[in-house]
Parts: sequence; C-alpha cells; structure tokens
Amino acid sequence: MADDAAKSPKGAKPTTLKVAPKAAAAPPKAAPAVAKADDHEHKTHSFRRRLLGKVVSDKMDKTVVVEVVRRARDTVYKKYVRNRERYKAHDEKNEFKVGDRVEIMEHRPISKDKRWKVIRLVARAVQE
Repeated sequence: MADDAAKSPKGAKPTTLKVAPKAAAAPPKAAPAVAKADDHEHKTHSFRRRLLGKVVSDKMDKTVVVEVVRRARDTVYKKYVRNRERYKAHDEKNEFKVGDRVEIMEHRPISKDKRWKVIRLVARAVQE
C-alpha cells in the first residue's frame, strides 16, 4: 500500500472507470419482401462518364469512332457554337455500323487511343 502512494503524485485522487449501462437489444427487423418479377435488374451508380454520339467509322476491327456533338455558349458573342469530339470506342462483336446512335462509357485503357466502350444502341441508322 505504501508503494501505491509513492507512485501516485501528491494530491491525486484515485480514478474510477465509469461503465455505460447496457442498451436494450433492438427488436429484430422484419425480413424484406420477396422481390417482384420486374425488380430483376440491379442498378448500380457509376462514376464513369457516359456520352451519346453517332458512329462515324466502323472500319477497324472491334473499334468504332463515335462523334459526340455538344453545344456550348460562346463567351464573347453569346451564341451557341457546335463542338464535336471523336472518341474511339471498343465494340467487341463488331455490331455497330456507321450512322448508329450509341451510348459510350469511360473504360480503362484498351489500346493506345481507346479509353471508351460502347454500352448500348440508342437508335439504328436509317437503311435506304
């Protein structure tokens, strides 16, 4: 006991630990309802950009060139100017043809120039 007094500084009060009371256990939640037939599609949020554009070239193997047209307001003249940009996008099955409207999404680098992948067909080109 004398050893304990020697170790603690003068005038120090003995500390006591306070224990929080145990919270009452929460009642178990009800099981989720059975999924409906139309809920089969699982939607996830993606931070990758998605763009709509038109296929302007399909001459390469598994690659299409997609032209995305944006309209931006000119800072000086305040008129809307057409800005176009072309992206090389991966087309695994060579299924998209010139004139098709497609949606592309950012992807990891597939080749030197390809950083996009065709996700879906929006509208098929008009056949004459």
